[in-house]
Amino acid sequence: MKELMRTTDPTLIPFAKALLSGEDIACFEMDVNMSILEGGIGIMPRRLMVHDRDLFMARAILNDNDIPLGQ
Repeated sequence: MKELMRTTDPTLIPFAKALLSGEDIACFEMDVNMSILEGGIGIMPRRLMVHDRDLFMARAILNDNDIPLGQ
């Protein structure tokens, strides 16, 4: 799996996941439970991962929808 995006904005990950699922691209959200360690203040970025074969198409979908990849 490859990292598609990294963000501290809690609204971008669900939006990106919805766009990707609409195109039948499987994705996996990492670092979801980091808020336990940081105290819920939102300083630790979450990552969205996709399969290697889907990375190019997933980046294109997010770019078309003006979602920053944060890399």
